[in-house]
Amino acid sequence: MIIRAGMAPFDNFDPTQIIVNNTIGGNVGNLVYQYSVFRTLMTEGATITADRYDFDPKYADEINEKYDAYIIPLADAFRESFVPSLRKYTKLIKKLKIPVIVIGVGLRAPFEPKLNEGFSFDEDVKAFVSAVLEKSSMIGLRGQITSDYLSRLGFREGVDHTVIGCPSMYAYGRELKIRKTNITPDSMVSVNSSRLSPKNVLDFIDRSMNQFPNHYFIPQWMKEMVMTYVGAPSVSNAKDSYPNRMSHPLYMEDRVRYPLNATGWFDFLKQADLSFGARLHGNIAAVLAGTPSILIPKDARMRELAEYHNLTHIMANEITDQTNIMDLVETLDFQSVTKNQGKNFDHYIDFLNKNNLDHIYKETLTPASVPLDKKLDQIKLRPPIGTITGCTKEEMVQRWESYYPKVNAKEEAKAEQTKKKLNAKISEKDKIIKKQRGTLNRKSVKLALKVADIVK
Repeated sequence: MIIRAGMAPFDNFDPTQIIVNNTIGGNVGNLVYQYSVFRTLMTEGATITADRYDFDPKYADEINEKYDAYIIPLADAFRESFVPSLRKYTKLIKKLKIPVIVIGVGLRAPFEPKLNEGFSFDEDVKAFVSAVLEKSSMIGLRGQITSDYLSRLGFREGVDHTVIGCPSMYAYGRELKIRKTNITPDSMVSVNSSRLSPKNVLDFIDRSMNQFPNHYFIPQWMKEMVMTYVGAPSVSNAKDSYPNRMSHPLYMEDRVRYPLNATGWFDFLKQADLSFGARLHGNIAAVLAGTPSILIPKDARMRELAEYHNLTHIMANEITDQTNIMDLVETLDFQSVTKNQGKNFDHYIDFLNKNNLDHIYKETLTPASVPLDKKLDQIKLRPPIGTITGCTKEEMVQRWESYYPKVNAKEEAKAEQTKKKLNAKISEKDKIIKKQRGTLNRKSVKLALKVADIVK
């Protein structure tokens, strides 16, 4: 199979490789649901190849020849900024002769979406979904809001699409186990946040983090990875509650950890007593690690998933200046996420079966041997990286010498490619101009001859 992913769970890329090739698709959260799909579908003898986010329609014949299925796990792909990719995928899928299965896709919309008003990308979504349904039985959606959206576009719930939630939640099967930790001011906590969250949420996360001296911040954007690894540039110089600049105490005090792979992320979170913040996969990673977590949804995508999976959460509009993290620890139910897991997992497996996908749970819900686990046992994956401020001088230099030459080389190659494209366009235009000149010259000669005849 070929799968939409920048890297496989067993790819042991260093930070420079990840940054230069953007193997996380701009956000390391993508690795979490991709890991789950790999683990579930990687049966004995099955090979799953990452497409490296290179899905040009020109590869259709090669894909048809080499692979038996194209697996496409997506996040909030129904959005304006993703339209070019949707169109590209639609063109590719129409050329494919193999099954194409979309395992999880969602709508990006405000917290209270006005579905009846429609979106600018409706026609592109209809074309994409129609193309996929020609190659598979059913599309898996992240939540009910997305389901209602597709139903409004004319696709049938339960026939063309069904809600499966986020595939990441099924990484380890039918059961989830959340540890009962003793959360005190001395606890180690993991914190995540999003610049897109409202100010009251950002302020709450900031003051709550400072209630636990032993805290670590896990950013997810690619720009934050670059800032963590080499110290510049800052994501922003705005003096707000979000740690978006190198001078922020979290970066200066080496309290930042950036994951390079899913399992390294899980292993780090297993050391924490609590995770909280506004990042969906930051908190789902904690759930998979068995760590109590509190999610603060900021949009429809997060809201529908929080509701479907019973993720322990508090809505943004419930947070005030008086909201205290320790009060939430006392009142919220960290086990709520386990209650619907069995039912949701069964429905997920039914979805895979309807699309004729083989998986590790075909014979039993508790497989004795998991091919991906065996493969990962043979690899020592890199742990999350710390901030450059925590490095020795030698380590700093090693990072700079690893990063900048490769980044510069890529920029030069990109510039050369752009130059070639511009030269090709100029050459093409020169040919057109030359042809037009020839035509004009011939017309001028004919006109001159006519004038000469008239004069005679």
